[in-house]
Amino acid sequence: MMSQDKNTENKKTKIKMTSKQIFAIAGIVVLVLLYVVTLLAAIFDSSASHALFATCLLATVAIPLLIWIYTWMFGKLTNRSTFADFHPEEKNKDK
Repeated sequence: MMSQDKNTENKKTKIKMTSKQIFAIAGIVVLVLLYVVTLLAAIFDSSASHALFATCLLATVAIPLLIWIYTWMFGKLTNRSTFADFHPEEKNKDK
């Protein structure tokens, strides 16, 4: 009986998402949409497909690069260790 009560309580608790998780999911959705648009631009031949294909390929590289730069700058401005640090293990040794 006790395990059923715990399972019911666990199901009732809401999953809290942080802003980092929300932005990560949004980034994944944007990249997947870019891949789909790139594929459709490559398959269907129209007057704008070449420009659309090139734009999507550029954005596929640029968006993750910009996310990394913003994360790196945030870490530098706030003196925090982020995944974008070149050597994050060195900061942990000092503390």
